[in-house]
Amino acid sequence: MEVKPRVIDEGATLSEAVRRRGLHGLLVYTFLMVTGFAMLMPLVAVHFVNDLGMAAAAVGLALAVRQLTQQGLALVGGVLSDRYGARRMICLGVLLRAAGFASLAFADALPMLLCAMVLSALGGAMFEAPYQASIAALTDEKTRPRYYAISNWISGVATTLGPLLGVALLHYDFRVVCLAAAACFAANFLVALRLLPQVRMPEQPPPLRHGLDLVRGNRAFVVLVGLMMLYWFVAVQINISFPLLAQRLTGTVDSVGVMFALSAGLTVALQYGLVRWLERRWSSAQVLVAGVVVMSLAAGAIGLVRDFAGLLVCVGAFSIGALMTRPTQQTLIAGLADPRALGTFLGVSSLSLAVGGGIGNIAGGWMVDLAAAKQWPWLPWAAFCAVGLVSAFGLHQSTRVRRERAPVVAES
Repeated sequence: MEVKPRVIDEGATLSEAVRRRGLHGLLVYTFLMVTGFAMLMPLVAVHFVNDLGMAAAAVGLALAVRQLTQQGLALVGGVLSDRYGARRMICLGVLLRAAGFASLAFADALPMLLCAMVLSALGGAMFEAPYQASIAALTDEKTRPRYYAISNWISGVATTLGPLLGVALLHYDFRVVCLAAAACFAANFLVALRLLPQVRMPEQPPPLRHGLDLVRGNRAFVVLVGLMMLYWFVAVQINISFPLLAQRLTGTVDSVGVMFALSAGLTVALQYGLVRWLERRWSSAQVLVAGVVVMSLAAGAIGLVRDFAGLLVCVGAFSIGALMTRPTQQTLIAGLADPRALGTFLGVSSLSLAVGGGIGNIAGGWMVDLAAAKQWPWLPWAAFCAVGLVSAFGLHQSTRVRRERAPVVAES
C-alpha cells in the first residue's frame, strides 16, 4: 500500500504532530548528511595525492571548486525553493550529491575529479538553503534555539564518527568509502520524501526577483549577513591556519588529528548543555557576541604560544567560542528571514560563508607564510583577533539598536 505524503497548503498552520515529525526527520537528515560528508571529504586529498599521484595543488583546486560552487550557488537553490518547494529541492539536491560522491569512486584523473566535485557541489547548493528554510518554517522563536542546539550536537557526533567510518572502510577500498557516503545521501532522499511535510505551492508563483526584493528591503538582515562575513573569515582558520601551525610546531601531521579530535570532543560534550545554559541567562544575540569575542581572543593568543600544548589550549577556547556561535547565528538569521521567501533569505545568508570563508582561507594561508618569511609569528593571529573583534562589536551594535527600537515598534 502506497503511503502518500501529507500536503500542507502554503501559509496554513501546521499541526504539532506534523511539525514534530518533520523536525525529527530533519535531525535524522542532519546525521546522515554530516556523516556522509565527513567520512569522505577528509580522505579525498589522501587518496588522490598519495594513491593516484596527483599534485596536491590540483587536488586543492578541486576542493576549492567544490566549496565555491556550492556556497556561491546556494542562493539559486534558495530562490528555487521558494518557487517550487523546499522538499522538492532537498530531494533533488541529495540525489545530485549522491551521484557526485558515487562518481568519485571511479575518478582517476583531474577532469573526472573536477566533474565529480562540481556535481556534488551542485547537490549541496540545491539542498542547503531549502534545508535551513525547512528548519525555520517548522520552528518558532521559542523552539528554534533548542532545536539548533540539538542539531549542532548531532552534527558534532556525526563529524566525529564520519572520519572513523571512512578510515575503517578505506581498509577495503576508497570506492567503498565513496559509495557508502553516497548511500547516506540516497537515504536522505527517502527521509525527505517520507518525513518532511509537502507544501502545495501557489498556482501563480511570485516572480523570482520577489524574494531578492524582500532581502534588499530588510536592512537588519543584510547588515547581519555582512558582519557574519567577518565572523567566517576568522572561523575558517580552524581548517587552514591552525593545522599549518600545528604541523610546524610538531613536525608531524598526527598533531592535526589531535587538534581536530579535541575540537570535536568539546563540541559533543558541551554543545547542547552549554548553549542552553547560556540562553537561559542571555539572549541569542548576547551569546553570539560573547562567542565571537572568545574565538577572537583565542585566535589572538595563539600569537603568544611557542609549543603544541599552548596551541591546544587556544584551540579548546576557540572551539568553545565556535560552539556558542553556531546555533545562535542560525537562530538570528532565521528570525530575521521573511517567511514569504525563506529559501531566498537562507540562500543569501550562505554568501557570508562563501565570501568571508573564501577570503579567510586565502588570506589565512598567505599570512601564515608571510609571518614565517618575515619572522613575525604574531602577525596572522593579531589580524584574526582584530577582524573577529570588529565583527563582535558590529554584532553588538546592530542587535542593541534592534532591541532599543523594538518597544517603539510594538507601541506604534
